[in-house]
Amino acid sequence: MTSLPSHPIGVFDSGVGGLTVVRALMDRLPFENIIYFGDTARVPYGVKSVATIEHYTQQIANFLQQQEVKMLIIACNTMAAVAADKVRATATVPVLDVIEAGAKNAVAHTKTGGIGVIGTPTTINSNAYARAIHQLNPAFRVYSQACPLFVPLVEEGWLDHAVTRLTAQEYLKPVFVESIDTLVLGCTHYPLIKPLLMDICGDRMQLVDSALSIADQTAEILQSRGLANPAHTIPGYRFVVTDLPVKFQTIGERFLGRSLGKIELTQL
Repeated sequence: MTSLPSHPIGVFDSGVGGLTVVRALMDRLPFENIIYFGDTARVPYGVKSVATIEHYTQQIANFLQQQEVKMLIIACNTMAAVAADKVRATATVPVLDVIEAGAKNAVAHTKTGGIGVIGTPTTINSNAYARAIHQLNPAFRVYSQACPLFVPLVEEGWLDHAVTRLTAQEYLKPVFVESIDTLVLGCTHYPLIKPLLMDICGDRMQLVDSALSIADQTAEILQSRGLANPAHTIPGYRFVVTDLPVKFQTIGERFLGRSLGKIELTQL
């Protein structure tokens, strides 16, 4: 099937977090059509086996390809860590993922070769960011720190709360001891607390936001392959989920920074 410039970009995640990627894409590429898929019935993925994550990820990638997307973006760090290679092996369109995008950006920006990564325990334990960074430059040093409380705090809406600030200060204490100048936000929830993290980090290090990194990468690939949408009209946005939890609309709109409009429900 031939991809056309008018076809949408497919973005998917295990839940709501990938909407920060959609937000970055909307800002960077305001005329692109986008379909977002959140597997809200089966979230969280972090506690599932590798085989199950691979299976679910492939199911979603297949669903989106049936919607004639011109590109797939894996906006979930857990999916990217476990199943990105499997998706690339079977996809008929370009596949980007947040880990590769974040790693490339960090490698491009570090001046000392010292890079920190913060993420969920699953992402950090997978060592996926360290592997991606070392593939690009084996000499670079990577320090990883799991921050398990950030996701629930963000979903609670405590973006600039005293509890979130104290939690961040605790998590970043061991990071500050390391000689690093670049810190990767290795979870799609974290861009929402970026102002707070920047405040705590000060001028110690620069932050790499994987959502912004992937939006830049998407723009480059669409341009180089002649797939950028030439129509400067209002784009179409679709939001598809496998379950509609009560809080999804509220949290989703906080992540997206605008109204979600109609949400479609589908069973895979």
